[in-house]
Amino acid sequence: MLEADFSAQNAPILVATEAVADAELVVTLLSDEFHNVRLSIKPEHAVSDFEAHRPAVLILAFDTLEAAQQYYLGLYRLSKVAHAVPHRTLILCSKNELWRVYELCKKEHFDDYVLFWPITNDAPRLRMAVHHALQRAKAASLNPVTVSQLAVRARPLAALEPELTQYVSQIGQHVDVARLTVRQAEHALNGAFDELLKEVPAEAGSHLSSGLDRVKMDNMRKHFRSMVHAIEALRGLATDAGRSIGARLAPVRAMLELAGQVRPVVLMVDDDEFQQKLVARALAGQNIDLIFASSAAEVMGLLWQHRPNVILMDVGLPDVDGIEATRRIRDIANFSDIQIIMVTGHSERNVVVESLRAGAADFLVKPLDRVKLLDKLHTFIPVTTSP
Repeated sequence: MLEADFSAQNAPILVATEAVADAELVVTLLSDEFHNVRLSIKPEHAVSDFEAHRPAVLILAFDTLEAAQQYYLGLYRLSKVAHAVPHRTLILCSKNELWRVYELCKKEHFDDYVLFWPITNDAPRLRMAVHHALQRAKAASLNPVTVSQLAVRARPLAALEPELTQYVSQIGQHVDVARLTVRQAEHALNGAFDELLKEVPAEAGSHLSSGLDRVKMDNMRKHFRSMVHAIEALRGLATDAGRSIGARLAPVRAMLELAGQVRPVVLMVDDDEFQQKLVARALAGQNIDLIFASSAAEVMGLLWQHRPNVILMDVGLPDVDGIEATRRIRDIANFSDIQIIMVTGHSERNVVVESLRAGAADFLVKPLDRVKLLDKLHTFIPVTTSP
């Protein structure tokens, strides 16, 4: 796979708007530095324009915040690939909507904003915002593995040391049994040979036979002693291995200590602010980072930025339903191991079946019970009380 180009000369930038004059103004302001800028000015072509250009930066240059939100929600509702294209969203806003846009960016519904109407004296502001967006997009592409992912992979190593210690101990026990068995066999053979000698007739011919038997017996004793020595050497190796495990696994313990400092990320997807507050209250004091999204469009933006360990996915969402959102997340290889717990106000069989087919890992039924919620989360991530 070719590495994405985030240079000003080649990085794909898409300007979405319904006003031709605004589109031309934005292009004029950017064209001196950015050479791969495309326009999307017809609503009926919004999806096809995005899918054809696959922008690294999407500039929403609509007259109102509502129009920008409708475009973005529609894009995720109708497009089959928009969710799989990592991009930064830059919204141009008016003075009257500045604080509303600020709040949405703070909540990460959009990535950044530029006060654009009326045009201010800070003409380079738009260019700088695009530069920043490309820098962040490049940084994300160069670090596709997150700290949270590494922590998830490291935590199962906690069982490595006790398992290895137990395994070496079992080997030592088997070696001890083998050594005891060989010695018992040697003693039994010696006893049997002594009994045999008692039965040998005291005749001249039998002395030769008795001598040959003694030679054979001595050889067998040498073999037994060799087996005992080999087993004792093996026992020594097992003992040495057991002693060295601690030192050998010191880097693993250090990694686990670092992994323990990484707080798991839980993303709750629900357009009901009351439900968000209930979950925030239920998880207060737990050693996790809880973030929220109110739509599938917001989910996809947050996935590329935060990559949560677990998603609490409401079935009923304003743009696409939670089942379809789950299906789209599962289509992206980067997010294949994110655990998705469906949250629904009912538990009809068809909802359960379709959710499982889409890739859900578990279910929760509203109203959410704190104990059940923590139990479900503990299945997939370490949930502990914050110190």
